[in-house]
Amino acid sequence: MKVERGEVEHVALLARLKLSEEEEQLFTSQLNAILDYMEKLNELDTSAVEPTFHVVSHCNTMREDEVKGSLPQESSLENAPDRAQGCFRVPKII
Repeated sequence: MKVERGEVEHVALLARLKLSEEEEQLFTSQLNAILDYMEKLNELDTSAVEPTFHVVSHCNTMREDEVKGSLPQESSLENAPDRAQGCFRVPKII
């Protein structure tokens, strides 16, 4: 499949791009080079390759939930710029 210059012009129009004639020619040749390379990749025998969704194998990185103590109320409010009745006080947002 080859990309024609008219197709590049059409895509540029859809993307609201103003391309010069040199740019249209450049993008046409670049897109054709990409498609030629993809055709070379299609020639490879990948029947023995297992399908993957990621190039690096992943394992579950979740840890078990553990109950732990929380910070004391006074410690958590030490750096609060404004507090009231043991809570953070923030500006009212409407």
